[in-house]
Amino acid sequence: MKTKLGVLLGVGVIALGGCSTIEDRQRASGNFNYVDASVQTPVSVPEGLDSPTYSDEYNIPEIGSSAPSNLYGKKLIIASPALVLPLVTGSHIEEGNKSATVNFDQIDDSTPLDKTVWNTLISFLEQNSIGVESFEPEEGTLITDWMLIKQEEDSSWYSWSTTKSETGRRFEFKLDVAPHGRTASLNVALKDYIKKVDDSVVASIEDVQKRAEEVDILNQVIGHYDYQIGLENSKRRQQIRQGLTVEMGFNADGDPAFIIDGKYDIAWPRLQLVLRKLGFNVKDLDKSNGLLFVTYGGEEGSWWTTLFSSDDELLDEGDYRLKVSSVGAKTSLTFMDDESSPFAANQVADLYAVFSDAMSQDDLDI
Repeated sequence: MKTKLGVLLGVGVIALGGCSTIEDRQRASGNFNYVDASVQTPVSVPEGLDSPTYSDEYNIPEIGSSAPSNLYGKKLIIASPALVLPLVTGSHIEEGNKSATVNFDQIDDSTPLDKTVWNTLISFLEQNSIGVESFEPEEGTLITDWMLIKQEEDSSWYSWSTTKSETGRRFEFKLDVAPHGRTASLNVALKDYIKKVDDSVVASIEDVQKRAEEVDILNQVIGHYDYQIGLENSKRRQQIRQGLTVEMGFNADGDPAFIIDGKYDIAWPRLQLVLRKLGFNVKDLDKSNGLLFVTYGGEEGSWWTTLFSSDDELLDEGDYRLKVSSVGAKTSLTFMDDESSPFAANQVADLYAVFSDAMSQDDLDI
């Protein structure tokens, strides 16, 4: 009988503990007798006696005039403050900034930073079926539609009842872009809040909870941003590994060149893989200007020997320069000597079969 009673008591304690809500666990609990405490008068020292020495070590400092005066007892929130998590590469926060704000630095030059942030935010809202009430990119603002969350919470363990609640939130996002366009700060503010619990309605929220709501939605957006970057990098790596077709043509200056069927950002890293396979050593490079400074060490150990049976080398050992340029959805590649003189048409034609075959190979090592 004692064993059964112990089991029943244990189950009762577990049930009681499991009924506490998140809001309950975020608030102070225990004895609140201190709220009824009165200010103690100083010790009255009779005339002629020395006053005892008092210490100020445990004095409670005076609160500011703008501080909330009703946050005590069960109303006091003891949860740790919500923190913005700058997970995205190039993101950071400002120390001491109490608003829900994150700063982004330009990492990928293929798309303007403000467009990248707005696209990420809209993608997050669409994925979570959250509507947009207004969007003014020129003004740097976006206001969401109502986000409605319905919940059912168990009441006290002994009442066996259920409380139904519905919470609605609307947020305003503001994007502030620096004049140079390479840094932007995204801020989120809780614009409207309403909570209905059974038949009662609450349309206000405390500052601590307000910040927690703002930081929570901002961290979700940041997490979505980081996920999209990882997804895009994975897609880009796969594109780089895939073969690209090449044809003979001319660059923008009319010089003989290879025309690669791939965008610049894909062809640029792909070229470095192909050049290494063909026996070139890339000494220096400048992606912004599309220049590659390479040294050719001969056919031994490269793909040239496997593709040609001729005893004549297609290239002399030495230094060369390659000019890479974007041509819409394609990329042009111009071979030049070490003094930036473009190869003649017959030289480019001689290299075409070898280069085209190497560029079209799939699954090159990255």
